[in-house]
Amino acid sequence: MEDYQGLTGRQAEKLLAEHGENRIRAGKKAGMLKIFAGQFRDAMIMILLAATVVSALMGEYTEALTIVAIVFINALLGFFQEYRTERTLEKLGELSAPWAVVVRDGQARSIPASEVVPQDIFCLKAGDRVPADGCILGGGGILCDESMLSGESAGVEKSPAADPAAPAKKNLVYMGTLVTQGKAICRASATGADTEMGKIADMLGGIEAQPTPLQKRLAQMGKVIGVACLVICGVVAVTGILRGEDPFNMLLTGISLAVAAIPEGLPAVVTIALALSVGRMVKRGALIRRLHAVETLGCANVICSDKTGTLTENRMTVKAVQTLDCRLEVSGAGNESTGQFTLNGRAVEPCDFPSAAMLLDVALLCNNASVTPKREGLRGLVGLSRGGELEVFGEPTEAALLVMAAKAGLYRESRPYEVEGEIPFDSTRKMMSVIVRREDGRRFLYTKGAPDILQKRCTRCATKSGIVPLTPELRRQIAAQNEAMAGRALRVLGFAYREASSPDDRGEQGLIFTGLAGMLDPPRKEAYGAVAKCREAGIRPVMITGDHAVTAKAVAAELSIYQPGDRVVTGGELDGMSDEALAREIKRISVFARVTPAHKLRIVRALKKQGNVVAMTGDGVNDAPAVKEADIGVSMGVTGTDVTKEASSVILMDDNFATLVAAVEEGRVIYRNIRKFIRYLFSCNIGEVVTMFFAMLMGMPVPLLPIQILLVNLATDGLPAIALGLEPPDKDVMREKPRRADESVFSNGLGFTIVIRGLLIGICTLGVFTSLIRSCGDLHTARTGALLALVMMQLIHVFECKSETKSIFAINPFNNLKLVGAVLSSAVIMYFAIYNPLLAPMFRAVPLTLSQLVTVASYCIFVPIVSGVILGVKNRTARHTVATARELASVR
Repeated sequence: MEDYQGLTGRQAEKLLAEHGENRIRAGKKAGMLKIFAGQFRDAMIMILLAATVVSALMGEYTEALTIVAIVFINALLGFFQEYRTERTLEKLGELSAPWAVVVRDGQARSIPASEVVPQDIFCLKAGDRVPADGCILGGGGILCDESMLSGESAGVEKSPAADPAAPAKKNLVYMGTLVTQGKAICRASATGADTEMGKIADMLGGIEAQPTPLQKRLAQMGKVIGVACLVICGVVAVTGILRGEDPFNMLLTGISLAVAAIPEGLPAVVTIALALSVGRMVKRGALIRRLHAVETLGCANVICSDKTGTLTENRMTVKAVQTLDCRLEVSGAGNESTGQFTLNGRAVEPCDFPSAAMLLDVALLCNNASVTPKREGLRGLVGLSRGGELEVFGEPTEAALLVMAAKAGLYRESRPYEVEGEIPFDSTRKMMSVIVRREDGRRFLYTKGAPDILQKRCTRCATKSGIVPLTPELRRQIAAQNEAMAGRALRVLGFAYREASSPDDRGEQGLIFTGLAGMLDPPRKEAYGAVAKCREAGIRPVMITGDHAVTAKAVAAELSIYQPGDRVVTGGELDGMSDEALAREIKRISVFARVTPAHKLRIVRALKKQGNVVAMTGDGVNDAPAVKEADIGVSMGVTGTDVTKEASSVILMDDNFATLVAAVEEGRVIYRNIRKFIRYLFSCNIGEVVTMFFAMLMGMPVPLLPIQILLVNLATDGLPAIALGLEPPDKDVMREKPRRADESVFSNGLGFTIVIRGLLIGICTLGVFTSLIRSCGDLHTARTGALLALVMMQLIHVFECKSETKSIFAINPFNNLKLVGAVLSSAVIMYFAIYNPLLAPMFRAVPLTLSQLVTVASYCIFVPIVSGVILGVKNRTARHTVATARELASVR
């Protein structure tokens, strides 16, 4: 440190003014007003606002105010959700704000990383986050975790530059990466947007956010409704004029009917349902940044997942120990000291094998990492106790060796040895050694390193028969063991030792080979079930990683992402493929290895061009462009970088891949529920239009007054529709294939069902109106009966909408008590509207007699019976079609 003067305070201020703060250029944040205004950019909202103006011009101020209230509440719900999420992200960013140690005016001082400028001298040690891109001037034994930038899980060796003016890649450190081993003095070469991380962040600027499938469908629906309203208005007006009615009155009547046809509750119900779904997902660990993103997950059919930290734990774990005498498998994962050593499936004590016992000693002491038992009960029993989670500090590979030793009941504090000296690891020797003095005064040189290099330094080896010469045959055996472990995608280290005469006897020659240890970054436990659930749901998982192809394939195969017949493609191979070739092969490729950020972007775009709905998960900066390009971008909340979180639509707060699968399930559930209340609202509105339209065509009096139509909407379009959006998930929701992105919301016969049910509601309402006006001759009584029949048939229909394949007589009406409560509330509203002396005059209603109520009830019961018969015929036809298709397929 004393050899470096660094910048002066004045120089630093000048450079800070010239280059700006050392921050990644964030996307332009929308202000509160812009977020709120954005809630009105929807075709349905525009139609509702137009309906408001029309209602006001016609003097229907109550209806106009009601529509305005619905639109405003809808906008508030969307605004609060988006604004709350942005604030959560800001808080996450504040929590992760880093600091840096720089040399200014010849003294080391700690400053916010945002104030680091080019040419600053900054200091790094194990555990530090690199504050800026820079060249290493001095230091040693440096290892950096660059997985967030490259996607590669293995640490990257670094060394000081011989010529700082022309550094190589191994002499450079990058902003945001983590120093896991060693110390370094560096000179900042780039800050902020000029860093490698900043360049990737700039790639996001050229990617525009696309509307979700549901937003596209609702926009199309809004256009259709707009055209339909104009047609209804025109037909009614022309029909009335041809009958000799006053043209102006008929025009107003047509406009009233068109306004009544608009499902003004739909945007609010969709927004409320999505907001409630978002709330449920937050409890399960997923933060939804945009409301409609949850629905998009429901139609994802490809999930492109980063490997390191997403599918794997992002921490190395020893899985096998190989000596010339035995091969021991090691169970357990992560930092848990719970695990067993097994030989041929039988649990054994590794210390019962002399060569394995020596290997554990070397792994334990030739090591700069440290572990501490988290559970207090272990602290006084070090060396004797096993089990429990460990706190690890240091380079992941070395930490994995200490965890392995802990599984054997060994801790450094329990060994009666003293480390007297160290020869640090470097990329030239590919080894590390320590001088150890035992209690009896004997000294030993303990060495670990690359097996092929280490073996050349060995002249003897440890076996159950004792120490024997390392013959060419034994060397071939060790090489074969190393290749076999590497073939399992294990990172292999060799271990050796010899007796030393003094603390200065550091020659790494004449060593005694003890064995090998193989380790990997293991898959997350929950990832197995999550991938299996994706497969069952018809979702194809694709691994995209910067790791070696062999490692990536092994992890993918273990998780069943890679299956027989699939391909593994590297970034180099991808560069040699044209877009046409990639499009042809991409269905067979389940693993992409050694890829760059540009590759990831190309992969996602290729999948989207094939018509796939693509979800992309990631945590590192290298994932951000692909995350933003994907139909649904998913970032990690714990290990994810701010750039990736900013680019994503969904943030997994627990970094759990299983949470993503839960989000997919929630997306499917919410889409099913959206179809349910679209079916409900449109059937009801068609029923209202049919009631009014057919009455006009037949020259009958108007069956419902404007205030009564408003009451119908109040009683049926509010709470029941919202409660229908809270239907619990069906058991088969994750057993179906994902729907197509271009699939109409009215697909699978839903449009036909809506029209038929709407016609039945309208015709039966007219039937009640006609029967009562003929039996009693009182228009008010007939209108009250029609009002009650229309509402009750709609409240019955809400239970029919719980299932698209079962009739009302085959469903469980009580598995959604909120819906039951909503229907009862609507029934109470109708009771008071008809029988309360204060409210009845307001709604132009009169009390009905028992016989009149029986007439209403008979028509209400008739409708679901007919609907059930139609549904039964439809189901039988569908089953017959499927059976015929299977027979034809079997013949072929």
